[in-house]
Amino acid sequence: MNYQCLLIDHDDTAVDSTPVIHHVAHLEQMRRLNRSHQAVSLEEWFMINYHPGLRTFLTETLHLTPEEEKICYEVWREYTTTLTPPFFPGMLPLLQRFKAAGGVIVVVSHSEEDIIRTHYEEQKEIPGFLPDLIIGWTGDRSKNKPSLWPVEATLSRYSFLPEQLLVVDDLKPGILMAQKAGVDSVAVGWSHRLDEIKNDIRRVSTYYADTIDKLEEIIFSPR
Repeated sequence: MNYQCLLIDHDDTAVDSTPVIHHVAHLEQMRRLNRSHQAVSLEEWFMINYHPGLRTFLTETLHLTPEEEKICYEVWREYTTTLTPPFFPGMLPLLQRFKAAGGVIVVVSHSEEDIIRTHYEEQKEIPGFLPDLIIGWTGDRSKNKPSLWPVEATLSRYSFLPEQLLVVDDLKPGILMAQKAGVDSVAVGWSHRLDEIKNDIRRVSTYYADTIDKLEEIIFSPR
């Protein structure tokens, strides 16, 4: 293997969650806020998540009040705790192969830990398969991408060197985290086919993979 530890994103990297959960939740949020006229399409949702980011969209585009933000969070939890997205075909076998070869899998995500864990626990393709560590959203922005904290915590916990880590992510915060930490990264693009995102993110990542087979090649093929 070319790396000993994967720091892998969850939504739209490991699981196909935006079409079946996050965008559907967005539509429901807008309906409950009587703002359905401001709802965006699935393609627009992917673009917003890439740039300027969901937080900026909520606060600077929609100008949500604190009470509206609370309603949005409640809807998001309602959908994320009751719906389970599918893992992308080939992802779980790849992670299992990596782990069986002695690799460590750390999930680094802006979703909350309990939701991520449930997705792994409820998948039936490889029963019982879990990552070694999940670093999810806690509300403390200093510990989430693009902060270096997830990388630093992984290096400290497992005594790895930076060159033994590989960050796998579909969005720029994870790739920028890797860049700042001096860690290799793979930007992935199998959740969408938007050239604007693809062309931008591949400029700042070490590698680009639009298929899981390509990711497997990056991890395992001799250099």
